[in-house]
This record gives sequence, C-alpha cells and structure tokens, in this order.
Amino acid sequence: MTAFAELVAATAFSFLRGASHPGDMVGRALELGMSGIGIADRNTVAGVVRAHVTLRRAREDAAEEGITLPDFRLVVGARLVFADGTPDIIAYPATRHGWGRLTRLLTLGNRRAEKGDCILRLDDLMELADEMLFILMAGPRQEAFVARMGAAFPGAVWLAAVMPRGGSDHRRLARQCALAARTGVPLVATNDALYATAAQRPLHDVMTCIAEKVTIASAGRRLLANAERHLKPPAEMARLFRTCPEALAATGDILARISFTLDDLKYQYPDEPVPGGWEAQDWLEHLTMEAAGARYPGGIPTKLQGLLAEEFRIIRARRYAPYFLTVHDIVRFARSQEPPILCQGRGSAANSAVCFLLGITSVDPMEFDLLFSRFVSEERNEPPDIDVDFEHERREEVMQYIYRRYGRHRAAIAATVIHYRPRSAVREVGKALGFSDDVTAKLSGTTWGSYSISMKEERLVEAGFDPGNPAMLRLKAMVDAILQFPRHLSQHVGGYVLTQDRLDETVPIHNAAMEDRTFIEWDKDDIDALGLMKVDILALGMLTCVRKGFELMRRHGLGDHGLETIPWEDPAVYDMLCAADSIGVFQVESRAQINMLPRMRPRCFYDLAIQVAIVRPGPIEGEMVHPYLRRRQGKEKPEYPSPRPPWPANELEGVLGKTLGVPLFQEQAMKLAIVAAEFSDADANRLRRAMATFRNVGTINQFRTKMVEGMVRRGYERDFAERCYRQIEGFGSYGFPESHAISFARLVYVSSWLKCHYPAVFACALLNAQPMGFYAPAQIVRDAQEHGVEVRPLDVNASGWDNGLEGDPLALRIGFRQMDGFRRDWAERIVAARAAGGRFADMEDVARRAELPQAALKRLADADAFGSLGLDRREALWSARRTPDGELPLFVAAAARELAAEPDMALPEMAAAEQVAVDYQTLRLSLKGHPMAHLRPLLVPDRVLTCAGVSAARNGRIVRTAGVVLVRQRPGKGNAIFISIEDETGVTNIVLWARLFERYRREVMAARLMLVEGEVQRSPEGIVHLMARYVEDRSPLLARLTDGGTPVTLSRADEFLHPQHQRGAAKSASHPRNVRILPKSRDFH
Repeated sequence: MTAFAELVAATAFSFLRGASHPGDMVGRALELGMSGIGIADRNTVAGVVRAHVTLRRAREDAAEEGITLPDFRLVVGARLVFADGTPDIIAYPATRHGWGRLTRLLTLGNRRAEKGDCILRLDDLMELADEMLFILMAGPRQEAFVARMGAAFPGAVWLAAVMPRGGSDHRRLARQCALAARTGVPLVATNDALYATAAQRPLHDVMTCIAEKVTIASAGRRLLANAERHLKPPAEMARLFRTCPEALAATGDILARISFTLDDLKYQYPDEPVPGGWEAQDWLEHLTMEAAGARYPGGIPTKLQGLLAEEFRIIRARRYAPYFLTVHDIVRFARSQEPPILCQGRGSAANSAVCFLLGITSVDPMEFDLLFSRFVSEERNEPPDIDVDFEHERREEVMQYIYRRYGRHRAAIAATVIHYRPRSAVREVGKALGFSDDVTAKLSGTTWGSYSISMKEERLVEAGFDPGNPAMLRLKAMVDAILQFPRHLSQHVGGYVLTQDRLDETVPIHNAAMEDRTFIEWDKDDIDALGLMKVDILALGMLTCVRKGFELMRRHGLGDHGLETIPWEDPAVYDMLCAADSIGVFQVESRAQINMLPRMRPRCFYDLAIQVAIVRPGPIEGEMVHPYLRRRQGKEKPEYPSPRPPWPANELEGVLGKTLGVPLFQEQAMKLAIVAAEFSDADANRLRRAMATFRNVGTINQFRTKMVEGMVRRGYERDFAERCYRQIEGFGSYGFPESHAISFARLVYVSSWLKCHYPAVFACALLNAQPMGFYAPAQIVRDAQEHGVEVRPLDVNASGWDNGLEGDPLALRIGFRQMDGFRRDWAERIVAARAAGGRFADMEDVARRAELPQAALKRLADADAFGSLGLDRREALWSARRTPDGELPLFVAAAARELAAEPDMALPEMAAAEQVAVDYQTLRLSLKGHPMAHLRPLLVPDRVLTCAGVSAARNGRIVRTAGVVLVRQRPGKGNAIFISIEDETGVTNIVLWARLFERYRREVMAARLMLVEGEVQRSPEGIVHLMARYVEDRSPLLARLTDGGTPVTLSRADEFLHPQHQRGAAKSASHPRNVRILPKSRDFH
C-alpha cells in the first residue's frame, strides 16, 4: 500500500481560509489511510491542540474497544506568510527546541502588529530557524529564494509539488522537478489542502467572499477554480504523482525526521514566590501551618490536621506547590493595596483547606465537609484550577502586577475562541451570497441565543421568507455549515498562564485589543488538554459594590466592617429574603430567584447556598426542585431509595442527607454515579469534566446508559434512575458545585446585610459599581425609594462624580456618573471649584470657575442639573448655548461677567411626560415619574390593568396589562420565556410557553413597551405570574412622551442566557432593541 502523509493542511484556524475543523482533518486523514497529517495554519498554531486531542481520543476509544489503530503521525507547525513578499513556508519543528523557536518567531510577528495580524520577514526566520524543517510553497520564478533556503538549511528544506487539476499539472510538475534538480532541494507531494472533503468547497467559497468583502456573484478569480483542495487518499496521490514517486516518499522522510509532539510540552511553574533557601513544598507547608496556628491559637483541630496532611501529600506528589504559592502571592498583593482590593476564591478551590488557611478562599472545608478530591486528586491527571474573584473596577491593578512580576515573556492571558454565532453567521453569509442588508437584518433580528448549531426554518418563515426558495435553502445550508467555526481569537476573561521559563517558547503570544494586555493562542480547553496550569483572575461587580458600601459606612460613621466582620446569621437579613426583597442582592435578584425565596424561606447560611444552586438547569431539568421544596416545607418525608441486597440499604443517605434526599449539587451527582451506578474513578472524572463544560451541551449524553442501567441493575427504580440522570444532564447545561455555591452564598449574605440595614448605602454603592447586576439604575433607585430612601436630583451645587450620601437620615444624591457622555474630569473640575469658591451663583460662574466647555454645559442642562440656580431644563439649555467656550482676556483681567443680562425669553414649560422622557435619555432614570403614568390614559380603552392591579387580581382571572420591558429570559431548554414588565405601580412577571413564543416571536423580542393578556396564576406563597396567551408590541406609544415624536430610550430589556455589557456608546440602529440606555447583564456562575 502506498504511504502518504498530507503535510500542507490548513484548518478553520487559518480564519476564513480553511473550511474544516482540525479534528475533522485528522479524522478524515485516518479514514483515508494516510500515514500522517501535518496541520499548518496561517501564522498560527491556534488549532493544533484540537487536532492533537482528536487523535488522542481516537486512540483511547480504539483501545477501549480492543481495536488497534494503524500507525499514524500528527505533526504540527505553521504556514508562515511574510510581509516582505517571501513565498509561504510551511515550518515544522523537529524537536522541542524547534517548537520553541517557531513559537518565538510567531510571537515576534504578532507583537509588532495590531491584534489579529502577524508581520513576519524572512530575516526573522533566518534568526530563529533552529531544528525546524521547511516546505517551500515556491516555483521557478522564486529560484533564488529556493536556492538560498537550501543552502542555509541543508537537508531541512523541501519544495512543494501540487497537482490541482488546473489543466497544466504535468507541465508544472516537470518545472518543479527541474527546479529541484537545479537547487538540490527535493520535492514533496502535497495537495495544499484547505478542507477535508470536496463537499466543503461551497463553504470555502463563502468564507473567501467574507474575507475579501465581495459577493459570490462578483468574486471572480478570487475563488478557486475547482474543489480539488481536499484531502485525497494515498492511492489517488500516487496516481497523480506517478511520474515523481520520490515526492510521495518524501512525506515519509519528513515524518521520520520529526520527533516533536505536543505531549513534549512540559513546563515548570514560576518559583518567584519561594524565598531563597526554601523548597516550594516546604515553604507552602510553612505558610499554611503558620496560618493554622494563628487561626487556632489553642491548637489545630485533629480533623484539620488530617485534612492538611492528605492535601500536602497530594500536592507534593503532583508538584503543585508553586501553583498554590503563586495564587497566594497574587491574593496577598491585592490585599496589601490601599485600600485593599476585595477578593475571594471560589469554585472547587473552596474544597481545599490549604486555600482556606492561605486566605485564597473564604469557605472552611471542615465546616461543610467539602472534598479536596473534587479539586485535586491523584487519579485526575490534570492540574488544579483556582478561580479568584476581584473587584471588577480594580482587577486591572492585579493583572498589571502579574505582568510586572513575571514579565510579558512569561505571563499572558489564555485565549477565547470567538465563534460564528447565529446572528453574525446570518449577516456575513447573507452578505456574501448577495442578500441586501435589510434582508439579513430581518433574518438576524428574529434570532435569539448564541449557541445554536443550525438555523431553523421557522426563522425564515417568521421573517416572511419562503424556506423552499433555492436562495433561502442555500443561505440556510451555508449558515448551518459555518456555525461554530472560529471567527477570531480574543482574550479570556482572566485566565493567566505563567511559566518559569519563556512562555513564548511554549505558545505564541499576541497583543490584545486592550492596552497593556497580551494573550496566548490557546484557550482553556487547549490548556487543560496539555496539562498546563492557569490561574483565573476574574472580575466580580458585587465585590466592587461591597467595598464601596463599606467605604461609605466608614465615611458616614456607620462602622468599620469587612467581609469577615459583619454580624453573621442575622434574623432580620433572612426575614428580608423570605419576603423576596432582594433587588440588587448578589445572585438572588433575578425574577426566578425572587419567586423562589418565599418558597425556600432561607433561615441559615447553608440555606443560601442551596438557594443559589437550586434555580439552575441541573435541578430544574432533573425535576428535583419540587421534591426538595415539599420536603423542606414538611409536606413529605425525605426518602433515600435503596438498592437490593447485598448492597447497603442506606448508601445514599450519606450522599444526599444535607439536601433531604434530593441531589442539588454537582458533587452529589458525581457521588451518586459512583455509589449507586458503580462508576469507576475514571468514569466519574469524565462525568465531572462533562458537567463542568456547560457550553458543550451534549457531551453528558454518553453517560446515560451506564448511569441508568447501572442503578437499575443494583435494584433502584428506573424512574428514580432516570430522574437522577436528568439532573446530571441538567448540569451539562449549567449547574453549581457545592463549594462554588457556598462561596457565592457569602456574598449573598453580605449584600443582603447591607441592603437590610443600610438601604441608602447599598443603593449608592450599587449605582457606583455599574455596570453590573440584573437591573438598570432606574429600578435600583425605585427600590431605594420604596425602602424609605430619599433620592435627590443631580445638581451642580451638590453632586460629585459618584452618587453620594448626604443629610440625616442619609439621602441618596445622584452623581454625574449617571449622565451619558459626561466626562469624569469635567465632574472633578466642578467639585474642585465648589470646594475652592463655594456654591455657584449662575451658569457663567459654573463655566468660568470649573473651566467647562459649552459641550459640558449643554449636557448638564439636558440632565436638568441647574435646579439650584433656578434654571429649568429649557432655560438652562438656552443659557448654555449663550455661554462661549473659554473666557476673553479682557473679562479675565477685569474679573467681569462676559454675558449681559438678558430679558426673560418666556420659554414654554416642558411637559411632564417630556421631562420624564429626557431624564431617561440623559440619566437612564427619572425622579419625576414613570413613563407609564403618562401613557396610562392611552391604554384605558384597552382595559389595561396596572401591574399592581394584576398582583391584586384573583387567581384564574384573564387580564390585560402593559409596561416597559425590564428583562427577558429563555433559560435552560427554552420551554418557557420569562418576561418582566414595569409600570408606575410595580412589576408583573410573565410566563410565555415556547409554542406561543413562536407565534409572537417578533413582538416578544422587539417590544420596548409590551401589552400582554393572560391568566393570573397565584401560588400558595402569594407569588403571582401572568400566564400569557396574547402579546402585542405597543412601543410606538413611547413616541407620545415627547413633543418631537422621538422615542424615549429606556433600559436594555433583552436579558438572555449569555448577556454581555455593551462597551462604549450605543450605536444607532433601526431595530427597537438596539435603542437602549443601560445594557444590563447578570452573573451566570
């Protein structure tokens, strides 16, 4: 049989050049019987780990099935594309040293370019070409170049020969043979593959058009002439190169010369945190025991000594001590700042007593019986993963400390691969196929969600198109094909990879779009696959809020508190939560959580951990919520199903006792599989990984038969086994480990305590920590007012940059930061001028003393910030337009007024509705009223109840209500859509079943003001939902708030499963949802 390896293969990580995933290329090469494949993407190695993992899994699967795979080699390198006109060169490192030179070369090109580009020159390669092999993509016109490379690297250079079926293949091959003879550089056969099979050619054409920004109709010769650039079987390659068999044999020669594989990438963690004269393990144990002695002056508890001994043993065996010390050093730095940066470890790291004693985490694993093996174990051949949350406003200080301490050549952030998602795919593919912008906008406007793997025909129908139309069929086929393809690389939210030696000799480093940030080419999954360790430096808005809250308390004489020193287990806090009074509170502020609180009725700290975890797809889809609530409320007794003899009858009580026989946490799901279904440690570890990768929906399904049948075989009822599996399956979408929930429960309690006892402080801190949380500023202010807090308007004579507190009792004063487009330095000038010279007398006084430009005065006037000067909004705007930028020297010298007194212009008074509208446009909130109060008369003919009226309506009554949309969610499997609308009297929570959503998709997604008809549903706890049966978009009514007919912009109101903060100014767009004041987000942890 002919041996052949394709050594010039691009993948989707050549970004709009390769049309197959790396794993598909490897799988196809195996299927075709090749002896190997070389993955070489354009100036990157971003996709090679995925190819490596595919081959490794194929071998593991074959071994499990007792099959022996044929000898197959994967070699990894890069296609070097130069900026100086040099022909492309395929570079393969022959050794580990060669790999380091290649990654340094790519780093050099990346760092001298903007993000997303790589600028390489041939001289760069000449300096860093040690222990590499090269395939030159050159022809007779580049003979001098070929000769130069052959002379510079004798025995390490080959000349590519391709047979693309272009009509002159044999003549071209003859010319390449002659060139090889003249230069002494041997030929190697290749198909210069861009995709796995010929079926990917149409997708490649579309990707080419996207890259070239042209349509298919106008692309011309930018497209390949045929579909031949796919992987071909060895027999076909032998036929094509029958006149030059040595070119085919050269592929084997190159494979034999390459010893490097990605398994060779072993590295040492930094030793900076270890003082001289100490070994890392000894120093870690010293610090830990010192901390234990300080925490337990009367003697370290025996249980803790046992936990530490076991953890120390595993850490020593796995050589993880430098990793723990590095994280400890980062946390120490944060807490040493002035003021200290609040931080808290979470996730499975909270299972570690070492992490707890070193202050990395705040959860005592002894108190909650958390298992260290959930974090690190000898059976798991993978590094630990410690996540630490820092204040989101100050995390950058920590990140820059890491760069300073370790250097940019040894520290960088992991990558995130940005994939094509439904909307971006429809827009870009549609444009390439020649669809107009209005058509693609209409199609993408009905798409909700980010992780679909196909475009549903219903979306075409919804947008008014015929799904049977050939053009639409082509669009759908291409969108389906490109979904999940990588679009570009970006930086991870905070996962750092650190090394003792040069990081750029392990993986290339890029410049990030953000200033002073660098990131590597591999993402979290790649890092895990290679066994590299990372530490997650994450941002959490609630930590910023809490720190600002504590600062406000100190400033106003309300006590000096920290995360550890507030009073714990305060009954008043739990009373507040039981009353579902949790707007703004960490993790329990969503409508689903607010509805659950009166049913859960938390009365202790561990109840909060359950509260955090229970409103998740895992427990919900596993149908565990209602059984738990019934048992908690005493309506049924906890039951622990038993297997048949000879297995222990009470084996599940130890697993499920704390949650009344119902599995709610990931650890319980894992233990359930081990105990009840006899999963091996290896099986349980794979299950843990599947539960942890919640975005890779579907990977959990492989465990169904093993789980269910294993439990049934041991005597459990099939129904119970199926429910247990569904709960685990839910964790494959999203679920919480117990340690994670406990870590977050601490912040639930702290934020609840602040809200309960100091509502003005909490609201002020929450506003000053924006953007964060679930609600817009308007809802935060409204909630504060409902808690008796006086809220005072923005004013040049009273406000600072931040929202502030003043008076006794404390009142909340709106700050300049609430104004869209108002610069912080303008606010600081106002405050400084006021401090130096007292209150302002008039607008000219403000302009002169604060040295404000006219643009700043206009924004202040728009925001109605001159009330203390006796100017309403229109009068102030008139005055602002009269006030020039800067002062004339004559008036400066005389300290005289520039503007003469002007007669009263008798400007018409702005209507109350318009005042509210402009408040929302400028401040994102209004203290003058709610928009719905002014629109109420227009809704009377429709018999529309207020939200308060809905809440008071009897159960089962059919009613209509209307309000501004606050939030929309489609969690889990999307069986229901949850919508919250608000009017001047309160909030109504709406449930819309998925079957009706398809009928009202456009109304649900587009409405800014929504009218809903439905049935009132009241739970025994008094929780009211409106079960929608009809939805109408009444957004045009918002135009009635203003004289000019310009719609008011309110809040974002389209919260979904994976929301993101909008950065920068909102762009104008025709879609109603794109007109918004504060893009909201919530934390999905």
